Amino acid sequence: MTDRLSPADAGFLYTEDLTTPLHVGGVVILQPNRPFEYAHIVKLIDDRLSLVPRYRQKVRYVPGRFARPVWVDDEDFDITFHVRRSALPRPGSDAQLNDLVGRLISRPLDRSRPLWEMYVVEGLSEGRIALINKTHHSMVDRIGAVDVAAAILDISPEPRPLPAQVWLPTPAPSEVDLIIDAIADITNRPAEIVDAVKLAALDVRATVAEVAQAIGGIWRIAHRAVRPAPRSALDVAVSGQRHFVGVTADLNRLKAIRQAHGGTINDVIMAVITGALRSFLLSRGEPVVPGTVLRAMVPMSVRPMAGVREANRTGGPTGGRDGGRELPPVASYLLDLPVSEPNAVMRLHQVSFAMAAHTDSGEGVGADSLMELGRFAPATLHTLGARVGSQLGRRLYNLLITNVPGPQIPLYAAGMPVVAMYPVASLGKGQALALSVTSYNGSVFFGLTADADAIPDLADFGAQLLESLDEFAALAGERTSMAKAAASLVPAPLAAPKAAAPDGPVALVKRTAVEGPRRANRPTGAVRRLPAPKPTPPRPPHRTEGSD
Repeated sequence: MTDRLSPADAGFLYTEDLTTPLHVGGVVILQPNRPFEYAHIVKLIDDRLSLVPRYRQKVRYVPGRFARPVWVDDEDFDITFHVRRSALPRPGSDAQLNDLVGRLISRPLDRSRPLWEMYVVEGLSEGRIALINKTHHSMVDRIGAVDVAAAILDISPEPRPLPAQVWLPTPAPSEVDLIIDAIADITNRPAEIVDAVKLAALDVRATVAEVAQAIGGIWRIAHRAVRPAPRSALDVAVSGQRHFVGVTADLNRLKAIRQAHGGTINDVIMAVITGALRSFLLSRGEPVVPGTVLRAMVPMSVRPMAGVREANRTGGPTGGRDGGRELPPVASYLLDLPVSEPNAVMRLHQVSFAMAAHTDSGEGVGADSLMELGRFAPATLHTLGARVGSQLGRRLYNLLITNVPGPQIPLYAAGMPVVAMYPVASLGKGQALALSVTSYNGSVFFGLTADADAIPDLADFGAQLLESLDEFAALAGERTSMAKAAASLVPAPLAAPKAAAPDGPVALVKRTAVEGPRRANRPTGAVRRLPAPKPTPPRPPHRTEGSD
């Protein structure tokens, strides 16, 4: 029996073109602690391919395309074609690395081979090594893996041992076999029709309540489609060229903002991005008036899974079925980002409120259900249907923002410590910007992908992202300073005070003990200090008549 692509995975293949390559990836930065050997990386990847057998398979189309394509083993698989060596002129800067990433992700993958590539880049400053990988959407089971390179990561400098496995490719089916299997699937699998009716109820035994929930989700998303995303500078006819910028932030700074102003870490990240988008629009002279918003598609895990928790604990791969662990269910939320709000704290509160409303309503089901609508269409019409879905996506949202938490422990590849990992997203049709975020070992890494023609100044947007974070941090620091200042005005219990004038220091202490806490609870504004007691003016010398 052939391994047929899912409707969503086939849709990614059908909608891809030269201006919209549909692959995702990442940039992993290593800090070698011994002389680097390119052959060690190649051998490690080759050994770990047993964990992800899909990476030795390629796509075969059914003659006539009346059924979805299938996965077949690549009998001519060559690891050196997929793992390529590159270098920057020493000492390579981060800006030069970003330029290289942009050029590499602009190139579509070779469909005659397994749909992935990895580049081992030497020559970075401080002796660092970069691993740049790209994998086609059709090979990724939704959003779950921090990085396709996760299969080669370990939690200790010593690579974990794996039993030796000899890979013997299964002979590829003939065209006649592909046609026979396709007919068999159509005639012997009525569950395909059942699944279509249930709209993403993948279990044939799903209850009526689950089906109603999926239908309700689609209705909510369709209602959003009636109110399309607002037009903005991010909605353009994209070229095939890409720019990439990586930005790093301290996770503790985000935690401090959350503690000072509330919400979740994800809310803080979304609010920081919103502030950067506001600055981006203003710097381009775009109209930002009260009520101006940008709509983001925000895929998120809706509940934790034991396998994912274990992967985060051990630092092992988090890739779907091939990685041996089940991915968490992912819901896609449509979130209106309040870019017109000038106050950073108010932006955070608005984002938190909107995210809570989405989560409570379960509206995220609808976006995933839309992906399953491909089950309605025969494969010969799937190309047209998928392209219509792509046009619908352009009207639904302005940009894609993904946030996947990663392990908070050090990881290693071939014995070398991982010092950074930047996710790389793909752009949808007509969308000029996508942001991916992941946290790792106390840091937060933003991967910014943009169309090179529409946003040639992507590095400026990266700087605006850090400025937005600084704005929050300044407010958080101000609030902390207010609390400390108010606390310092409240004295510790004292013994009986010495006698003093009614308007002297003791009276001031008594007023402070009552008024200090009230001042500390003020949400904004500078600390109002108590006025110092005015000195009593000296009395003029006593004068009597005739004293002259």
